[in-house]
Amino acid sequence: MPTPRCFIIRHGETEWSLNGRHTGSSDIPLTANGEKRVKATGKALVGNDRLIAPKRLAHVYVSPRKRAQRTLELLQIGCKERLPWKETRSPEDEEPIRTDAPIDITEAIREWDYGEYEGLTSAEIKVLREKNGQEPWDIWRDGCPGGESPEDVCRRLDAFIAGIRETHHKKSFAGSDSTKVDVLVVAHGHILRAFAMRWVGKPLTETALILEAGGVGTLSYEHHSVNEPAVVLGGGFVVED
Repeated sequence: MPTPRCFIIRHGETEWSLNGRHTGSSDIPLTANGEKRVKATGKALVGNDRLIAPKRLAHVYVSPRKRAQRTLELLQIGCKERLPWKETRSPEDEEPIRTDAPIDITEAIREWDYGEYEGLTSAEIKVLREKNGQEPWDIWRDGCPGGESPEDVCRRLDAFIAGIRETHHKKSFAGSDSTKVDVLVVAHGHILRAFAMRWVGKPLTETALILEAGGVGTLSYEHHSVNEPAVVLGGGFVVED
């Protein structure tokens, strides 16, 4: 049986991500270049002979923010199910159906709540903290005033990860003959970097990961064991049977 994987995809470029402005609850659309690059990512990485095989998807999870939902649309994974934020299937949804994986919008993977730092750049936050006599900002340690703490983020991510393993991955390790074992998560930069750290049980203060706008990461397990979660640094090419 194939070892289950969890693909994490950050939404495509927005004007705020391009300018380094922290974007949590604000719903900023993708730029034209961001849309173009996500489409290219879908063509390169999505396919039953490619990294993300639609036929192996057990579930798709997406953030409530429109920039993440638009990113999923542009990846064109070929969902049988109507995208839940649309009333009907649009012409661009008419690509060949390649997966019947359910699609859920979940608050568990919304972006970090930046509170008072929403819309600010790291440079602006540095100046603000210096004026207030505070030490340099480290989101992994300090969280955000008026927003979420690292502990808040860990609680929601830990519960979400436990749900993925219980619902989708444990059955594969228990001998299920289903080939639909992979999970796709489309969300945001800070929350997905935190997600990867919590996937392997590490504290957020050890985070040394980067996920660019429109970037794709892969999480899985070593030795086909649910008790050995791992980050996949690089995978081999897939060849269709």
